[in-house]
Amino acid sequence: MDLQEQYVHDLTEPEGNLLKELDRETHLRVIAPRMLSGHLQGRLLKMLTLMMRPKHVLEIGTFTGYSALSMAEGLADDALIDTMEVEDELEEIAQSFFDRSEHGHKIRLHIGSALELAPRLGYTFDMVFMDGDKREYPDYYRMLMGDIDGKPLLHSGSVIIADNILWSGKVVEPVAHNDRHTQAILEFNRMVLEDDRVENVIVPLRDGLNVIRVK
Repeated sequence: MDLQEQYVHDLTEPEGNLLKELDRETHLRVIAPRMLSGHLQGRLLKMLTLMMRPKHVLEIGTFTGYSALSMAEGLADDALIDTMEVEDELEEIAQSFFDRSEHGHKIRLHIGSALELAPRLGYTFDMVFMDGDKREYPDYYRMLMGDIDGKPLLHSGSVIIADNILWSGKVVEPVAHNDRHTQAILEFNRMVLEDDRVENVIVPLRDGLNVIRVK
């Protein structure tokens, strides 16, 4: 961490002790712990939920639960995060920390594909944090916008926050023919830009966030 980055961390609201513990636990027990949202992104997610005051939040990709807990801090007591994770081996870690959090009652964990589970919930979402399988980003977007079955899961004013859209800089490098992750992220970013139903801005925080608002 360089001096400027350290300054940003030092002058940003600190994460709570439970999140610090989850960070340590993830690095000890989970492969690819860098997938954790972490301090700065977590505080941004909390701030956005405080500002937007969403009632229904969808998270695609729970991992170990850091981002869900961060968003839950900013939610009202009657709001709910439906967080969806395909890797069932991560369920125990995430749920154990949700159970220990004073905000855990705002989080409902689902194990399975968001493409199958999210449409079954029967309501639209005010906010979506997209951090699942990068190869499925275009399909997540089509599902949310109603392009698959004609039933959008968003409304005017809903916001999507898509993570990892710079993909470690691979989006500006030559793409291998078999690199489906980078290809899908490139497709997703282009879809968003060319969709006149939304407006967006890319924020180069960590691995990049595409912040998208439905008109």
